[in-house]
Amino acid sequence: MAEDLSAVARFLYEAGTLKQTKRTGWWMAGVRDPESVAEHSWRTALLATIIAKLEGADPAQAAFLAVWHDSQETRTGDVNYLGRKYAPQADPRAVTEDQVAGMPEALATAVRELVAEYEAKESPEALCARDADKLECMIQGIEYKAQGYENAQRWIDNSRRRLTTKSANELADAVLATESLDWLRAALGETQS
Repeated sequence: MAEDLSAVARFLYEAGTLKQTKRTGWWMAGVRDPESVAEHSWRTALLATIIAKLEGADPAQAAFLAVWHDSQETRTGDVNYLGRKYAPQADPRAVTEDQVAGMPEALATAVRELVAEYEAKESPEALCARDADKLECMIQGIEYKAQGYENAQRWIDNSRRRLTTKSANELADAVLATESLDWLRAALGETQS
């Protein structure tokens, strides 16, 4: 008899809500329609892969951690740093425990272990994923600033300051020295003026 996957199906619909869950901190910078948690998590996973590869850590595990790092926000919403001053943040491990209830035990255990590893901040992959989270915020801030949201500079500076790995710091320097549309110019074979 096949395992009951109804709890997994419910979670997949729940996870889809992250596509509409906005990253609320950007509203304080004046961004009218900020990125979603899902959009943030996607680029965070890419960055985790890159940072981990540069650091000699396991890129697949770092990306795996990054994909799940904000999955609890389906239940808590995205609470920005100012909001956390007034409302205590839910323990991501406890939220995850509720989210995986009823899933096949092998799957539930795997998800619980991923979230616990990320939250422990000890493994090289967790450190890379956490730096990817900060670096993604910095890059998004640069893009918002290029769109005219000058107040995004605070997020750029704070995110840059919080990076810990050598590779994330070097990548941040490269990002700061690159314009957000340099990729397009290079792809089109245009020379920088």
